[in-house]
Amino acid sequence: MYKRMLVPLDGSEVAESVFPYARELAGRLGTEVVLLHIANPALKDFQPMTRAYVDHAADLVRKGLPGEKPVLVHGELVVGYPADEILKYADENKIDLIMVASHGRSGRGRWHIGSVAERVLRSASVPVLLVQTGVSEQISFESWPVIELVVPLDGSELAESVLSHVEALSTPGGSVPLKVVLVRACEPPSMPTYYSPELSEIPLHWGQYAQQETDRCKQMSAEYLTNIEQRLKASKIDVRSEILQGKASDEIVNYANKNPYSIIVMATHGRSGLSRLVYGSVALNILVGVSTPIFLVKPMVKQ
Repeated sequence: MYKRMLVPLDGSEVAESVFPYARELAGRLGTEVVLLHIANPALKDFQPMTRAYVDHAADLVRKGLPGEKPVLVHGELVVGYPADEILKYADENKIDLIMVASHGRSGRGRWHIGSVAERVLRSASVPVLLVQTGVSEQISFESWPVIELVVPLDGSELAESVLSHVEALSTPGGSVPLKVVLVRACEPPSMPTYYSPELSEIPLHWGQYAQQETDRCKQMSAEYLTNIEQRLKASKIDVRSEILQGKASDEIVNYANKNPYSIIVMATHGRSGLSRLVYGSVALNILVGVSTPIFLVKPMVKQ
């Protein structure tokens, strides 16, 4: 599924912070790695130095690759505006995955991932792995004892469209064990207003009714997640499920932040990118609320 991975570079430590992730995925999946540096047209005289930098970066990634799978790593140098050139290169060179670094300032109400990363997330037609860097509490990926793919599901086909990618990412052969955690949140029912007609349909005390609805959600979620588990276990994937209780975005953010060795895998709408994600505002809250990497998949749009 992933034959060519694109890693944009700008000469900064922020961009280079994705190298450990690129090594792990390339070693696990046997994916070709393309390091793409976009040069400023005004700095034409410095292009030979930039070329040397890109070649050196390719050597660094190549030497650190785990396992014995032969992986091709090389650098490319183009001139132009970064976001435009990244998207253009991906479209014209059969790129299957883009790995991009953000500025790493996570926190509610402060979505500062950088204009280039944001543009790539919105417009790329292939999956994007967003690696948030510079977060003080972040643990070095190279020190992770295990990788957990956290997969939020809500029962929709759109959310489930990531499962084929989860199966591909779970290919054995990486430097550390990989596990999958399926997550579904049971949100408490909204209390109707005093004059709402729904009140006549609720014979129980509100607290009893809310508890019954929560219990029903947990039961349905357990059955639903068990079916997904069976599909993944048939592919020899180490998988388990977590049913969370509370507001979906808050619970998923809390879960990810309490489990630092995780990568969240979720889907976006095919046409609208980050403006309307599979969870709507839920997914946006996840993006701004976690410091863990996020693997975003944009499903094919049905004509």
